[in-house]
Amino acid sequence: MTPHAPALHLFFHPHSRAAMVRWMLEECGARYALTRLEFGADMKSPGYLALNPMGKVPTLLHGDTVITETAAIVAYLAELFPEQQLAPAPGSALRGSYYRWMFYLAGPADAALTAQHLGHLADQTPEHASMAGYGRMADVVETLRQAVAGRRYLCGDQFTAADLLMVSYLRWGHTMKLLPPLPEFSAYSLPLLDRPASLRALALNEAELPTA
Repeated sequence: MTPHAPALHLFFHPHSRAAMVRWMLEECGARYALTRLEFGADMKSPGYLALNPMGKVPTLLHGDTVITETAAIVAYLAELFPEQQLAPAPGSALRGSYYRWMFYLAGPADAALTAQHLGHLADQTPEHASMAGYGRMADVVETLRQAVAGRRYLCGDQFTAADLLMVSYLRWGHTMKLLPPLPEFSAYSLPLLDRPASLRALALNEAELPTA
């Protein structure tokens, strides 16, 4: 990031996908400002809807640039801080795997976990499964298992933004009991959750929550 780059400003809520972006900002060593928005009126206010018509978080401002969608923000930050090496080099053999898992997690995996949480999975019949991008939930679980089985990282020997998203979705899936507690998931996730940036982001988010 150049010395004169505009400040980063994250609109977030600690109990949202914005937690993934906060982890990424910590991985980047970024200096950033935060605005917490509550679910409901805050996120649907005219001022915020002018930034993000979906009325959801996260949204990241970088000067006059507005970035929404969690995976897009994470990918943007990886490019903004190349010295952190959070994405394989453009044109490298690993770039394809990086894109594959970034888009899979943001698309089919997120949709499947959300649908299961809401009780609206579309895989009750072969016809419905063929129309849903995630197909069957069993296929999603197996795809995730194969992706991480026996691996430290998804893309070669470096931690990338794809790993950050994968770990975040696996943690969400386990917390909400949407994914089975497979040993492959734990073996992959637990060491990455112990990264200093992950622990910092978790502590910062917990500090935002009300105390009993």
